[in-house]
Amino acid sequence: PELCAVFHCRGCWTVLGDSLQLCSPGTARLGFLVCFKVTSDVVWEDSLLVGLEAPLLGCAYNVLSCRSCGLAVGFILYSATSDLASLRGLFCFFKDRILCYLLENQMVIEASEVDFPAVTLKD
Repeated sequence: PELCAVFHCRGCWTVLGDSLQLCSPGTARLGFLVCFKVTSDVVWEDSLLVGLEAPLLGCAYNVLSCRSCGLAVGFILYSATSDLASLRGLFCFFKDRILCYLLENQMVIEASEVDFPAVTLKD
């Protein structure tokens, strides 16, 4: 991988995942990263919420939270509009709720400031 990073909770620095499990860097307009796997410190409730605002308008999802501090760090789509349907069942982290520790240069940086290489779901 070109850019290796560990994703931390903004609230308490708990490790939530890493860029090796990243399957979609998201887009600037959406504001989230999508991963295949997360650590056991990411928990979600069984109850579904329905999005009332873009980009999750009309989507049903489970909220992802940090086990350590309870901060809502993302979501798992249960049902989605056609443009987000490929992300159903995957772990989506809000970029403004996580920090990235870049392994190569040993820096902590805002997730919104990191440009991960484009990866398709087929890759």
